[in-house]
Amino acid sequence: MRYSHMRLSHKVVLVTLFTLIIAGFTVLRTPSVTDIPAASPEDKAKEDLSRVEYPSLKSIKWHAQFIQPHQSLESLFGPDWVLVARFNRVDRRHIYPGMTIKVPDNIEDIRTYTPLPRFYQPAARHEKYILVDITEQWLGAYEYGKLAFSTPAATGKATTETPVGMFQVSTRHINHTSSLYKTADDEEQYPMDNALRFHVGEDNVSYWLHARDLPGRPASHGCIGLFDEEMQLRVFGYPQKPVLLDSQKLYNWAAGEDEYGEDSGEPEELEDGPVVEVRGSLPRYLDRPPLVNKNVN
Repeated sequence: MRYSHMRLSHKVVLVTLFTLIIAGFTVLRTPSVTDIPAASPEDKAKEDLSRVEYPSLKSIKWHAQFIQPHQSLESLFGPDWVLVARFNRVDRRHIYPGMTIKVPDNIEDIRTYTPLPRFYQPAARHEKYILVDITEQWLGAYEYGKLAFSTPAATGKATTETPVGMFQVSTRHINHTSSLYKTADDEEQYPMDNALRFHVGEDNVSYWLHARDLPGRPASHGCIGLFDEEMQLRVFGYPQKPVLLDSQKLYNWAAGEDEYGEDSGEPEELEDGPVVEVRGSLPRYLDRPPLVNKNVN
């Protein structure tokens, strides 16, 4: 009886030890946090950017790429990381292990990529005209109908969509912050640098074009956000060398000091600000990740 009891004890010890080894191995292989501030991967559908469908990508061959631990846009694509970031409508702070992005089969196919027309007839009689396409998550700045520059954007998510229609920039505020929302850690009001107000709703809620995080999909409470890594460095401590500064470029183009005089840093009403057209509807999310981009011959 003593011999059988000893064998049973040994079995229990061995099973327990084996379980602990397997659990420890899993923990070591599965990253629970990232090296830098990043988006939460709680929603598995939203962290796979290959599932966000943009009509303009039908003419470009691309494949889905899973981000491995210790990988970044810079390590994967070198100086062309900016092109891939724009292609995915995502900033570096929101690239993290475990997510999936779209990668062009040939980087040259996206070197001059924009989903917006190079000439837009409705803007032809306007010195400055801003077109925001919600379906494409993209913004274009037009001068007498010709596209001066364009940039990815993050518009309102479902239930807090950005209003569509014709509007006009009426206010500039380079140091604006949200009166309703705070940063994720609740330490300060959410920054809205380089803010251009284009609409005030019937509920007295204001809608702005401004700097914000770009996670690669509609994400705001109704405003329209643009790249600004200088703001991200100031607020979140990353990235160390800001490159993507599109909110600053739009602010200077639409409401800069050459046109409206010295910027006081306080909210300032503008006369004859650029027209803002917001069109389209939220991009479609595929039910499952595409194996290949089958829309290209």
